[in-house]
Amino acid sequence: MSSSYTIDDLRKDVAEGRIDTVLACQVDMQGRLMGKRFQAEYFVESAWKETHSCNYLQATDIEMETVSGYKATSWEKGYGDYTMKPDLSTLRRIPWLEGTALVLCDVLDHHTHEEVAHSPRAILKKQVKRLEDMGMKAYMASELEFFLFDQSYEAAHASGYRNLKLASAYNEDYHIFQTTKEEEVMRAIRTGLQGAGIPVENSKGEASAGQEEINVRYADALAMADRHAIIKNGCKEIAWSKGKAITFLAKWNYNAAGSSSHIHQSLWSLEEKPLFFDHTGKYGMSPLMHNYVAGLLAHASEITYFLAPYINSYKRFMAGTFAPTKAIWSKDNRTAGYRLCGEETKGIRIECRVGGSDLNPYLAFAALLAAGIDGIENKLELEAPFVGDAYGGKDIREIPRTLRSAAIAMTESAMLRKAFGDEVIDHYTRAAEWEQEEYDRRITDWEVARGFERA
Repeated sequence: MSSSYTIDDLRKDVAEGRIDTVLACQVDMQGRLMGKRFQAEYFVESAWKETHSCNYLQATDIEMETVSGYKATSWEKGYGDYTMKPDLSTLRRIPWLEGTALVLCDVLDHHTHEEVAHSPRAILKKQVKRLEDMGMKAYMASELEFFLFDQSYEAAHASGYRNLKLASAYNEDYHIFQTTKEEEVMRAIRTGLQGAGIPVENSKGEASAGQEEINVRYADALAMADRHAIIKNGCKEIAWSKGKAITFLAKWNYNAAGSSSHIHQSLWSLEEKPLFFDHTGKYGMSPLMHNYVAGLLAHASEITYFLAPYINSYKRFMAGTFAPTKAIWSKDNRTAGYRLCGEETKGIRIECRVGGSDLNPYLAFAALLAAGIDGIENKLELEAPFVGDAYGGKDIREIPRTLRSAAIAMTESAMLRKAFGDEVIDHYTRAAEWEQEEYDRRITDWEVARGFERA
């Protein structure tokens, strides 16, 4: 699914003075937009074909550290260039930035011009191609939750991220009156995304003070991942423009709910036939859907890293908080890691509730598809759905409790190594190791307050 805005539209807007800046962006390992701001005249003249970036952009941590231990890029190799190839199907105007358009780029090897295998967009495209070769495509939708603060990013930083003032003082789940108070930001987000070619369904208050959710229409897997990356960047830019701040941390505060990114997924034929739906099957589930969901469950621990990539991600998995702790499936049950939605209809789908709002959508979608494809290829049998409160369930499959355990499951996964390639898994294993190493040597406020006097 492509944007309706074309390079010819851009040329016209540039010639008539409506657009003067084009953002050419690649998506980094953290799911962020990285790139250059082009003078629009130069972009439409030549940069729409390709541009370049330092190859370290696909081998840094969230602090932009030049992390050692990567095979693909290092000081020893000199940190050369990658080629950024604009995907013009993603070209769009950005209404919240004056005179600005944006395009997402594929990341190519500077010498061979082949896609860089460990770049997030390439990883997802590989799994999409596997499905296409099987005569199928995936539709996905990712719901995004975040917290809205009345301070600016600059004020939050200056305070050391302490004593932050949330946009509301109480749980605002579905509250109309409270969300009316927040409409200056949330309306700007909805209308801005809509104007950028991302069809918005709704926003709503979520299950904690100051917590919001934005929902957009489903799309094919790659288009939805593109939307997700633009949404996160756009929400931050719009909040900043209003003097507010937003966080997509999975768990920003011990006393607050976590923020999730629930991922809805279904498979369709290339001719738009819903392959998960079978009116004769129990709940309307087809045998193919049984196999796919069985794959998700069989490889649940192995793919968790791509749904929860940071130390903080695992603080979200707490009983009684609408964040799952068990990797089981259930029928319309929000305590389960995987929830059946839309039963008995063409819209039948499985919702993965494991991922947090801090995930990289390309990596998360790719991991889910790889697990589901494995279930289909090996005709895995689906276990019976769980019934009841999964938080209290005994002797059932658990979500890894720490980044360390999730990283081990990922690196030891034969399924992921076959689907992504050894070099890709080794690359992200190093990313997980570095995140753990950095945390292990830090001193937290909790440790100091707990032990300063009493230890």
